[in-house]
Amino acid sequence: MKITEAESYYNNLENASVKDILCNINAEDKTVSIAVEKVIPQIEKLVSIIIPILRKNGRLFYIGAGTSGRLGVLDAAECFPTFGLADKIIGIIAGGKNALSEAVEGAEDDFHEGWNALKEFNVCEKDFVFGISSSGYTPYVVGALQNCNLHNIPTGSFTCNLNTPLAKESGTTIEVIVGPEFVTGSTRMKAGTATKLVLNMISTSVMIGLGRIQGNKMYDLQILNKKLHERAMGMIAEKFMISKDEAAILLANHGSVRNAINFGLKK
Repeated sequence: MKITEAESYYNNLENASVKDILCNINAEDKTVSIAVEKVIPQIEKLVSIIIPILRKNGRLFYIGAGTSGRLGVLDAAECFPTFGLADKIIGIIAGGKNALSEAVEGAEDDFHEGWNALKEFNVCEKDFVFGISSSGYTPYVVGALQNCNLHNIPTGSFTCNLNTPLAKESGTTIEVIVGPEFVTGSTRMKAGTATKLVLNMISTSVMIGLGRIQGNKMYDLQILNKKLHERAMGMIAEKFMISKDEAAILLANHGSVRNAINFGLKK
């Protein structure tokens, strides 16, 4: 049996108090970061492969279905406003955009459609494709990576089971074994949490490796709302020990935190 489908350690949940339910979910969630810690060497290997690919103008694709696909799309979508790098990390989900907000029945079972979705982006050997599937058996994802291999496109994968079909098609596999879910088979819980943690680690460390962070600051963040404008002014003000009004002028004149700071450093 797949580990992700194993019987929960808890039973008679309908008779449990709300407090017991919450405490037990929290107890299970505490184990997830420990499981992720065990695979840091594999994550390090993966990141070390991806950074040079993006430096050479390649792209990182996340591809998944259901919760896995949604988390991949989420991480990809946040990279541009956070790091200012457009169209370098791309999320693809079985069923397309409609699947972000509702279930698209059967989309994950199509072995060929994942590759078809990648082809719409003209994926090539200069890119990297990362398949995400908690079970490691999702045909949409397995088929996509199998076709990548046939076209010499480097691959990696994430799963919460051991020795899966997805792992067999993957160049670098991250297997985070979180154990049975609190609700049997509900991989949107611990497996989903593990997925989010690993994607955070991958995208953040890749962007740091690409020079998109200075010190610990997001110098390339995109100023898309008032909160981000305040943050941008704060970084400039802190860097040069000036008022926010003065920082606002620098920001307005130079268009971005990085440009404003580079100008200030040359003075």
